[in-house]
Amino acid sequence: MVGVLRPTLEELSINMEVCHGAESGNEILLSEKFDGVIVDCDDLQGGLDILQSLRKGTSNKNSVAFAILNGSTTTQRAFELGANFVLQKPISPLNAMRCFSAAVGFMIRERRRYFRLPVNIPVLAIFGTDQQINATACNLSEGGMALFFKGEVPKTGLSRVTFTLPDVHAIIEPKAHVAWADGSGKAGIRFTEMPANCRQELDAWLEQQIEQVDPLAPA
Repeated sequence: MVGVLRPTLEELSINMEVCHGAESGNEILLSEKFDGVIVDCDDLQGGLDILQSLRKGTSNKNSVAFAILNGSTTTQRAFELGANFVLQKPISPLNAMRCFSAAVGFMIRERRRYFRLPVNIPVLAIFGTDQQINATACNLSEGGMALFFKGEVPKTGLSRVTFTLPDVHAIIEPKAHVAWADGSGKAGIRFTEMPANCRQELDAWLEQQIEQVDPLAPA
């Protein structure tokens, strides 16, 4: 099975990490983040438990899950336990390529969702209706950013932030709120609403940056 999957994934520029035991696999999944998780459900003792526990954890609960079946588990049961894609043994290179080609877009989407891109971008934070405070973003994702403020961060009242994406010079102006503040001038900002054109610009820019600095994580 690994002999078929590895060259298929390599052709799609996806790195694969292999774990041969359910217990050790669970430990890895609790501590590391993967874009996709492939589980041999029928021929690995405890495989079904891995698939089920995947959705109950935190690190990989949204990862794309692939269930490999060999007659004992039904396709419906695999989907009920959280699989996004199902492959039946024996796996042919053609079927593997079709499956993972279809899944790449979902894996990229998941990677972009959790990825925090290191940046150094000036940001204008607007609290209330007109209180403007300058800050600097140290990381950015599709859902928010971490900011450094000079002085204490107001804990309430943030209404929106304004910043310009490097290189493309697109102005992004989402509504936002303070998700957390550590008392030393650093705060996490969560975007709550964003104009459609800003969302398109941000998503496209992030995808381009991520492709340059973070190839697909292991499956």
